Amino acid sequence: MDTVATQLKLALLAISLLFLPFLQATNFKYCDNGGNYVVKVNGIDISPNLVVNGKPATFFISTSTGQAISRGKAVIDVSYFGFHIYQETHPLCEETSCPIAVGNFVLSHNQVLPRLTPSGSYTLKMTLTGDGIPQLTCISFNFKIGFSVSGFSISDA
Repeated sequence: MDTVATQLKLALLAISLLFLPFLQATNFKYCDNGGNYVVKVNGIDISPNLVVNGKPATFFISTSTGQAISRGKAVIDVSYFGFHIYQETHPLCEETSCPIAVGNFVLSHNQVLPRLTPSGSYTLKMTLTGDGIPQLTCISFNFKIGFSVSGFSISDA
């Protein structure tokens, strides 16, 4: 009986290790190190954690606020090797449910990158504004884009 339980535990451990690369949180930094933002970022998860050109990717940003927010904007700037290459603006209520109550909430942004997007390291800067507040928060983080060949993802790692 013990060997069956041990084998089951080992099998579950092995399966959970397969998902580890998909569960890695992404490091981020605030735009202003001393910034006292209304929205605090708790963590960022990217799925899949190697973004692949031509395939959907979702950015989950776990946040919290001490102030209710009824509307705003999310401005997303992307840089490649330090050069600003792209910007888009979305209503905040497209990225999360509004109104946002005091407490924890998650921003969720879906993106399909064009097939011709070069692979490599990118920096994303996200600024949230709202209700007369120029910056609810501002963060930046790095992520990688690989490319797909016949269903296989390839990275420059």
